[in-house]
Amino acid sequence: MLEPLGIFGGTFDPIHFGHLRLAEEALDHLGLSAILWIPAGQPPHRGAPRVTAAHRLDMVRLAIADQPAFQLDDAEVEAARPSYTVLTLERLRAEYGWERSLVLLVGADAFAGLPTWHRWQDLFGLAHIAVAHRPGFPVEPAGLPPALAAQFTARRIAPSGLGHQPAGGITTFAMTQLAISATQIRQLLAQGRSARYLLPAAVLDYIATHHLYRNA
Repeated sequence: MLEPLGIFGGTFDPIHFGHLRLAEEALDHLGLSAILWIPAGQPPHRGAPRVTAAHRLDMVRLAIADQPAFQLDDAEVEAARPSYTVLTLERLRAEYGWERSLVLLVGADAFAGLPTWHRWQDLFGLAHIAVAHRPGFPVEPAGLPPALAAQFTARRIAPSGLGHQPAGGITTFAMTQLAISATQIRQLLAQGRSARYLLPAAVLDYIATHHLYRNA
């Protein structure tokens, strides 16, 4: 079994230090060989992103350039269909085969909403799921929808178990809490206020160069 590969999808509108810190701590806590960043082309669970998929892809590319373990996957941006996670994982399984352990990275809030995702129960046959939570606030079955709580209880594994099988487990890890949101950043930029130190300087420079988020 090859070392687990992390999968981190999202709108990244724009990417910020909260995203980057989650990925960095996932590398450390979960023993991942690398993390594949997959910006969504057409996210189905929210309104249309403020900027084009091409801009969001370029911003992620700039943000992750100095971390060799971070890799960029542009397939969802290029695809002319909604970016459903289950379809993304099916594509990755076709590319990587079934010997590789794939680990889908999600935050605790997103995980609690998993039953609303397209074909959500099929996710477990395609990848492990690693849930990032705030320190001191672990994920508990009592706080999850009943169907998800049952899956969480049955599939819970330690991070060390991620490399023992290609898919099917759920693990959790605490990450440094950074109270940063893309919504907050867009609002600051729309108001002409500073968003420095909330996202990488290279991304902020890109936003300024391309006049993004001025009317968010």
